[in-house]
Amino acid sequence: MIRVKICGITNADDARVAADAGCDALGFVFYSKSPRYIKPGDALKIIRKLPAQIIKIGVFVNSREESVRRIARLCDLDMLQFHGDESPEFCRKFKGYKIIKAFRIKDRIDLDKVRSYKTFAYLFDTFVEVRFGGTGRNFNWKLLKHIGNIKCTIFLSGGLNAKNVKEAVKIARPDWVDVSSSLETSP
Repeated sequence: MIRVKICGITNADDARVAADAGCDALGFVFYSKSPRYIKPGDALKIIRKLPAQIIKIGVFVNSREESVRRIARLCDLDMLQFHGDESPEFCRKFKGYKIIKAFRIKDRIDLDKVRSYKTFAYLFDTFVEVRFGGTGRNFNWKLLKHIGNIKCTIFLSGGLNAKNVKEAVKIARPDWVDVSSSLETSP
């Protein structure tokens, strides 16, 4: 069964609608340059109202370790997603949290690089030079057929929408789909 993460939550109404629709997780973007950025205090207000079964994921891009730890504690996050240039060593510093490492894909997947990250999950998203996710663009999902020997939870992201998600799942066979821009009227 495919699980669903809805990312880029910025207000309580959207969080409630997503939870009522049956999502498994909500993502809160703590990257100030993102159009979906949310202040940690505002995220906490939303998180406090969520049903207990909703997984709370903090999304970070090249953040400092102290900042990640502070926000993770404050917001009682379940998982941490690193969507920038974080090293394998950086990702290993957060014991007690499930870590998702994001890889932005152009035209190939560097399996040696992916394997160097010993994390709970890998997230594959579309590479766009000036943005770290939430672009609404997809990549060639067939590239994921070649990662079958990786024993890790896989999140598929990047341009997923109601018209293509079934095909994306059939091709890539992820454990999770991660959607954002295709569900919103504005960030």
